[in-house]
Amino acid sequence: MTTTKSPRKGSLQFWPRKKASKFLPSVNWEAISGFKPLKGFICYKAGMASAIVKDSTPNSMTKDKKISVPVTILECPPVKIFSVRFYKNRKVMTEILANNLEKELKRKIKLPKKEGKKIEDIKDYDDVRVIVYSIVKKTGLKKRPDLAEVGIKGSVEEKIIFVKEHIGKEILASEAFEKGQLIDARGLTKGKGFSGPVKRFGIKLRSHKAEKGLRKVGSIGPWHPARVTFRVPMAGQLGMFTRAAYNSKIIEMASSNEKPIKSLKNYGDVKTNYIIVQGSVQGSAKRQLIITAPLRETKQQNKKKYEFLGLSK
Repeated sequence: MTTTKSPRKGSLQFWPRKKASKFLPSVNWEAISGFKPLKGFICYKAGMASAIVKDSTPNSMTKDKKISVPVTILECPPVKIFSVRFYKNRKVMTEILANNLEKELKRKIKLPKKEGKKIEDIKDYDDVRVIVYSIVKKTGLKKRPDLAEVGIKGSVEEKIIFVKEHIGKEILASEAFEKGQLIDARGLTKGKGFSGPVKRFGIKLRSHKAEKGLRKVGSIGPWHPARVTFRVPMAGQLGMFTRAAYNSKIIEMASSNEKPIKSLKNYGDVKTNYIIVQGSVQGSAKRQLIITAPLRETKQQNKKKYEFLGLSK
């Protein structure tokens, strides 16, 4: 009789399986090399749809034909610089608050009373990043903006020039991405609450003759050590986890004034600039996400070429 093998259910890479402490995750900006000055952007998931595109991918079976692909619509309202962070040896050396912040922002977020130093006063640093906040009131979703740290491409001198040129001004998604490139989406998955081990870890259903339940593990461990280890699949929280969707292709970038999108389920009308990417992105409608330049491109996704024709009705 062959020995039965039962590998551990569930990856320990995603542990502990509990709700994330914040909606927007922190990103290792040093590992990401962007194509444009800004390496990332804050956006909001509007929903999914089917898009009609013309396939121009080399050696594709549907080359020069119209096909339907699933897409996700991400609304990208403008962002502004909240503060500038100066790093030394990968540690925050100092942070300077931007001048002339909006009055509504001061009502929503606590700000220091005293004015700090100026950018010209800071010396001896090796990296510069910015904290940006989304002007989310333009979308009509809510009033409180989301803040996130975003990296900047280039040398230290080029980063300082970018900050001085854009501080106090609205920054559009076109400063970070362009049509046809790949992006990574980082954010929280859809929350599903308290779930059992079958749905949570994908364990096999037990026989109908099994005692004390079918949707559970057969054994929770030995007598000694007299405790249940954390590796045993058990019921608990499912969803609201930080995940990353890699290498999503940007099919279209447009403004709602030029190409309006209206009446999306659980979202409504798109009122600002938006990005349409191929495939799905984690999270429910209205979920805030950080989209970044790709961490590691794949040839299969990069060679795809689609000409956006419109959303199917």
